[in-house]
Amino acid sequence: MIPKETVELIHQTAVIEDVIRDYVELKKQGSSYRGLSPFTNEKTPSFYVVPSKGIFKCFSSGKGGSLATFLMEQEKVSYPEALRIMAKRYNIEIEEREQSPEEIAAASEKDSLGALVVWAQKWLKDQLHNTDEGKAIGLSYLKNRGFRDEILDKYGIGFCPDGWEVMTTAALEAGYTKERLIATGLGKEKSSDGKLFDFFHGRVMFPIKDVTGRVIGFGGRTLKTEKKIAKYFNSPQSELYDKSRALYGIHAAKPHISKEDMCLLVEGYTDVMAMSQCGVENVVSSSGTALTVGQIHLIRRFTKNVTVLFDGDRAGMSAALRGIDILLSEGMNVKVVTFPDGDDPDSYSKKVSSTELQKYVREDAQDFLAFKSDLLSEEAGDDPLKRSELVHSIVTTIACVQDAIQRSIYIQTIAARLKLPEDLLQGEVAKELQKRLVQDSRRSKQFQKSSIPHQTSSPRTPFPGDTFATQVEDDLAPGIPARVRAKRDILEDNLIRLLLEHGEAMVEVEIEAQDEKDTKGQEESVKEPVYTKVTFAELLVHRMETHQLSMEGDSTQFILSKYIESLDDGALPTSASFFTDASPEVQSKAANSIIHKYSLSENWENKHHIFSVVEEDVLEESLSSATTRLLLFDVQRNIDKIIQALALKDVSDDETTRLLREKISLDRMVKDLNSSLGVIILPK
Repeated sequence: MIPKETVELIHQTAVIEDVIRDYVELKKQGSSYRGLSPFTNEKTPSFYVVPSKGIFKCFSSGKGGSLATFLMEQEKVSYPEALRIMAKRYNIEIEEREQSPEEIAAASEKDSLGALVVWAQKWLKDQLHNTDEGKAIGLSYLKNRGFRDEILDKYGIGFCPDGWEVMTTAALEAGYTKERLIATGLGKEKSSDGKLFDFFHGRVMFPIKDVTGRVIGFGGRTLKTEKKIAKYFNSPQSELYDKSRALYGIHAAKPHISKEDMCLLVEGYTDVMAMSQCGVENVVSSSGTALTVGQIHLIRRFTKNVTVLFDGDRAGMSAALRGIDILLSEGMNVKVVTFPDGDDPDSYSKKVSSTELQKYVREDAQDFLAFKSDLLSEEAGDDPLKRSELVHSIVTTIACVQDAIQRSIYIQTIAARLKLPEDLLQGEVAKELQKRLVQDSRRSKQFQKSSIPHQTSSPRTPFPGDTFATQVEDDLAPGIPARVRAKRDILEDNLIRLLLEHGEAMVEVEIEAQDEKDTKGQEESVKEPVYTKVTFAELLVHRMETHQLSMEGDSTQFILSKYIESLDDGALPTSASFFTDASPEVQSKAANSIIHKYSLSENWENKHHIFSVVEEDVLEESLSSATTRLLLFDVQRNIDKIIQALALKDVSDDETTRLLREKISLDRMVKDLNSSLGVIILPK
């Protein structure tokens, strides 16, 4: 049990933003910090840390609380274990007695597994340095590989004796259970008699740590030469160790990755150690497994730039290429460094000085796509079939690039490199993008359940994509989803409120000035602005017509049409007209717009001399904002129509290209409209 005064010291000492930076790339925003949520796979930051209050809030998941709460959520640990993580970071000694075997058994599963692997790491390290077998076999092997004592200590390298039950016997004697030895992969049951044996016996052991430095699993390398024996064993998946979210060396590398704004990715444990020994510290390994999205997200906490270090072996490079598209799909910037044939990062580091290695990694990095095209071109030669496969492989990779500008540049560059028509490559990339849109739409409940709204008002000039989207409307579903309908209702209601409240108000608007001429009939270079006064209702109707906007709700459509008819007759409708010969729905709409439950007290101005900005003073700004938001809604809806159109199976290549171009145009319009509203859309 942790004493109360120690708990208070931990909370007082821990700096929430510093600890959370181990998990999230935080950026200063006023007095708080913001970053991508570690709990969800979001692309727009919604995770906030408020240092002054010592709390965090994640809007995408709804989670929030203190630093201890964050660690409990992120690491899936108990409150005491979260305190221990914080105490370890700030070198706060916790004076608590050692747990008895009974207390260990009663602890939570993850805490108990964690305690076991920590014990195992210390025991294995002791076996390497302080036993005859460990020194003669394990330590001599590592020394022959050129590893110095400080590197072995830094990474906590150990050795598991070659006896079948040495480690498991020691663990059981220390109070750990058979079930947890099996769960961590340290022990296994014999199928013949159910007896426990050491899974890693006779292997050099590499502790795998999480981002905070806690041991969560192991990798073990055999020192035997028999081909039937697997060279490496890794801990199995457990509540403690998730191999898809673990990177070897991440704890030691993270500050260097952030500082260099670059992560070097290698294949094996010894590659990481060798690079570190040569002074290259921003390096991690996927532990010989295929790279996963979870591992990429772990890297992305500290940088978006990755350089993959390939072995010189051609077969190995070709195999590794297949797993790197996922880096591009997650928005990472990828470069490649290749070593001379027959070398890997470990062996090459032994042949050159630290300075030469660092220079080689820095200066020989090349763009991943250029490297891939050169490598595959060399393999394909002049074989037409292989060159066709090469182009399709390159197209798949280009389609993984998230940034549209980068994608366009890659198409130009690769087309020139492969001597292909640029429009051909563009078309193939468009096909691949369409295929992915279809796959995404099928996975998304939004596209499976939503329907496309029908236009109920008078026809207008269609947005790009409207014509083809008509087919989508008919194919997918009639009517408008309640969520979409409700959002547009709010936007329409706001415009109707402005119209009913301020329709008769006079506003001054600028009209196009006439060219002024001097006495000699020559045009002046400066035009004087000309203003005129119109009713707010006239201005609103004009703006609606200019932007080709319409009301889709029956009640809002009725009210707007009344104003248009009255303006054509040179008058304005009275408020009473919407309560006499109108439907109950229209009456309710008008009442809600005209009658307000709350209003600003005059005492603020009369008694306190506090002057507030009222809507009457900023009618043009209010109208501009309201119409822009409605236009933005319609443009975004048309983008959704195009996406659904692209998801149809019978879309021709030409139609796909046209729709993608229209979508790009609409995306630009969305950006411009948001900009006019003062909304900044961060890149995904």
